[in-house]
This record gives sequence, structure tokens and C-alpha cells, in this order.
Amino acid sequence: MAVMFLINFFINNYKGYIMKNIFTYLLIVFVLSATFVFAQEAAFNTGKLGVYVGEYGRIRMFTPDTGGVKQIERISVLVGMNKESVFDYQNDADVEVATSLNTSPTKSDFEINGTFNNAYSSAPPNILEKLTVMGWNDGGYAILKFIITSNEVEPFNAICGLDIVPILDGEYGLDTVTYDATNNIIRSHRGATNVGYKLLSEPLVSLKSIEWFSGYEVDTNYWNWLNAGSIEPQYVSTTADGPVIITSHAPKQVAKRGTITFYYAVAIGANQVEMLANMNEAQSKYKLITDVEENNSVVKNFSLHQNYPNPFNPSTIIKYELPEEGFVQLKIFNLLGQEVATLIDEQQKAGTYNYHFSTGNLNLSAGIYFYTLNAGYFSETKKMILLK
Repeated sequence: MAVMFLINFFINNYKGYIMKNIFTYLLIVFVLSATFVFAQEAAFNTGKLGVYVGEYGRIRMFTPDTGGVKQIERISVLVGMNKESVFDYQNDADVEVATSLNTSPTKSDFEINGTFNNAYSSAPPNILEKLTVMGWNDGGYAILKFIITSNEVEPFNAICGLDIVPILDGEYGLDTVTYDATNNIIRSHRGATNVGYKLLSEPLVSLKSIEWFSGYEVDTNYWNWLNAGSIEPQYVSTTADGPVIITSHAPKQVAKRGTITFYYAVAIGANQVEMLANMNEAQSKYKLITDVEENNSVVKNFSLHQNYPNPFNPSTIIKYELPEEGFVQLKIFNLLGQEVATLIDEQQKAGTYNYHFSTGNLNLSAGIYFYTLNAGYFSETKKMILLK
């Protein structure tokens, strides 16, 4: 039983779409291996939907749970800077903060979090993707929250979207992608099964589907598809490879340390009616989530939070809050009081900030360090511990 469980888990979670023709080989390697190490991944089951998030931010979905039938091979984020610089899962993503299941979520019954950088390629755009996937008991839907933070020195117009690879009822190909203009929902369907995707936080401006082909994940391709500039009413897959769906919303200028936040809902149904009902529930949850966030968005006091994780290696998040616009400095000091890094030295607007501090280029030894926030009349220092 244990062996069968592991084999089923492997089939459902490690069969990448780029490996379609070598899957048998991989399975043999897996079975012959004495041990199999699971990486930093997380999953939850709502009772109607299984959600899995991989080490580098790949989202997969199953019915009725992660041991069941795969419906989505991959959902991953795209952030375009120019035709030669698009952040994507396949070529750029690496781990900043490991994927993990939040055991005490406050906005949903289930929650997975992870933060990903561009360290795999070190190619622009230099961004951080903070991903949150939320689910609810007995819900056939999930809400995806993306926070994109720019680490580029200069502001740029970021065009954000998703790269979606469906695998309806566990099979690729010959499915249809239809845009439901009445409900603003993208539908993947073949036979009765329906999977819906909806951009919740703003209007969808571009929808482009292509037939999957090996090596499609090229920046120039992504840039062209993100900038298709129209919503394709319908796409019919004609091969066993199946479609790839590329979505995007209007470009937004993002400054250094600036953020872009957007939400998608994904709903699955045994038919279109059930999918639409699940999507309606997801939209109701989204309204509750964003109402809570908006109510909490007004910052009344200066505040510097304890970094998380702490101790850390090699990166951690430093959160601080500014009730008013002003000049801000965030600096790191060693035990001797010597400054080892200046993280922030600029004018910032009122709001909540999350600085992703990485020691990768600083050559710091393990030990105790201090971080100090100076903003207007406010100054506070906290201790953090670097492990090696």
C-alpha cells in the first residue's frame, strides 16, 4: 500500500508536461531509487478540490483531492518587462521563502504560502513573487493571490499574467478554451468537465491560447502573448498536446520596492453549471478577503516588526509600517555597531512594506545582527540571527 501511494503521488505530482514522452523512464528511475526526497512543497484538500504548490511556485489542482484526477497541470505567474525580459516559472524562478502550509490561516480554511525570486537565471526583471493560495472546506474553488515586488533599480511598466496548462480529467489535448464574456470567466472544457479561471482584482485585457509545443517558454514568445491586446473568444485544441493559456491585465508602473497585487479565482465543476456556482462562491470569498484587507490597510502608527523567519539563512522578510510619507532608512549593523548594509535610503509613501533581505552578496558570517528603521521622528532597532 505504501509503495502504491508513493507511485500514485509521483504520477500526480511529478509528471511535468515537458516530460510527456519520457514519463515511463522517470517512473522506472523512481521505482528503482532506494529513497525519494520530497522537496519544499505543500498541499491541501477541501473535500472537492486538491491543491498542490511546488517548490518553485507551480500550482496544480485535482478532483476530488490530490490523490484523485489532475485537472490543471500548471498555473504559474508571468511578469513582463520588455520583449527580452519576462519572469516565468520554467526559466527564472527560485526559492526565496520556502513553500509551506499555513496551519493557522485567518482568512480561509486552508492556505499555502511561498515567495520566489529570479535567482535561477538572474535575468531581468529582478522581482519577488509572493504567492498565497486559499481554499475552503467543501469548496470546489481556490483563490490565488500574487504580490509582485520589484527589485529593479529603475521603475518599469510591468505586465503581469498567468501561464496555464490544463489537463482535463487527467488527459491532455482536444479541449476547448472559451471566454464567457457575460461572467468574465475563462473556461477550459472537454465533454462535461469545466475549469474556470477569473481575474478578480481588475479587468482582463488579454487572453491568448496556443497549442503546447516543447520549448514554448521563451521570453519573446511570452511577451508577444502577454501583449496580444485582445480577448480570444474561443480556441479549440486540435492535437493531443492541448492548449496553453496566457492571460494578462493592463501594465502598471512599479518602482523599486514597489508592489503589484492581483487575485485570480479557479473553480472546477462536473459541468458548466457547477463550475459557475463554485466561481460565484469564490467571488463571495474574495469580497470578504479584500474587505478585511482594506479595513486593515490604513496605517495609524510607525512600526517595525520582527523579521521572519528568524533565525534565517539566507533570506528573511523585514516588515514595517509608515503612517505618513517621508524619508526612510533601513540599515543592518553587526555586533560592533558597524553598518554592513543599507537596504532602504529613499522617500516612501505611507503604507505597509515587506523588505526581502538576502545575504547572498554580503559575505556575512553567522551570528547576531541588528536592523534599524529611521523614518521622520521614529527610530527602532531589532535583533536578528543569521545561520550558516
